[in-house]
Amino acid sequence: MFSRSDKIVECVTNFSEGKDSKVVQQISGAISNVPNVKVLHVDQGIDANRTVVTFAGFPDAIIESAFQGIKVASELIDMSKHIGVHSRVGAADVCPLIPIANVSMRETIEYSRKLAGRVSKELEIPVYLYEHSAISSERRNLANIRKGQYEGLAEKMKDPKWRPDFGPSKLNVKSGATVIGARDLLVAFNMNLNTDDVKIAKSIAQLIRESGFKRKSGIFKGLKAIGWYMKEYGEAQVSMNITNINTAPLHLVFDKVCELAADHNVGVNGSEPIGLIPKQLILNAGRYFRRKKAQSTNLSEKTLIDSAIEGLRLDYIKPFDPEKRILEKCLYSA
Repeated sequence: MFSRSDKIVECVTNFSEGKDSKVVQQISGAISNVPNVKVLHVDQGIDANRTVVTFAGFPDAIIESAFQGIKVASELIDMSKHIGVHSRVGAADVCPLIPIANVSMRETIEYSRKLAGRVSKELEIPVYLYEHSAISSERRNLANIRKGQYEGLAEKMKDPKWRPDFGPSKLNVKSGATVIGARDLLVAFNMNLNTDDVKIAKSIAQLIRESGFKRKSGIFKGLKAIGWYMKEYGEAQVSMNITNINTAPLHLVFDKVCELAADHNVGVNGSEPIGLIPKQLILNAGRYFRRKKAQSTNLSEKTLIDSAIEGLRLDYIKPFDPEKRILEKCLYSA
């Protein structure tokens, strides 16, 4: 569908609905109906009551498709009735735009602001800008915007420091607010522990994440992590966002979580990405795990991918199909 000379922007919108498949289908359908856009992956999380839709395409088409997805979400999701374990402020909670090919970050920032203006004006939804699009440093971090969540948003918006960047300075009771911004590639990655003790998952998360715990920095810069219980699996889970793949390489994060889990006499029952993984991260992981076994790394791409899947235990929780879970394979396939 796309060629490597095309301008491509990726969007990974998080919607506050994971239980009702019909709602999820209507949202993803509205996104996919826009020409020159391809829906790459839909990750429906029942326990989190949250769905992540990953799609990519030409920049103007991405703005249109993101708007249509947010519009349908505003019509079908009532945040005043929403319950979920994941932090959220709105029906279309966060809508990041990521430059993938032949597009600069500066251009992507302008696209994000164009989308924010349209969402606020046409849907009357307050919009906060974050990451590279943020107007103030305090709003760059998504966690700061989400603090207090939907339930605390009405009071938070009364503070002049937390007035939205676009749209009304009062709560949209049904839709909440939406956070939009241009950001770098991020890898959302979860690891299941073979225990239902959520305290262990929380302890590991505190040790590895950049923010650490009680003013003590964590092990990996560019890593966010929380621990929670996943009813779907009956297991505790360490849920992570890798925001800097250089300071927090996927394979090293995986090994450290395994090591810390073993300190609690707990094993890892597998891992799963939320959305797609860039191919280079998978290839790096494949080489890493082969080196650990003193095996050759000068091998075919397929062999390295297979080694990464085995090493990261990517096919333990759910089947992992490289053709459907690796970004470049999805983006440039027919």
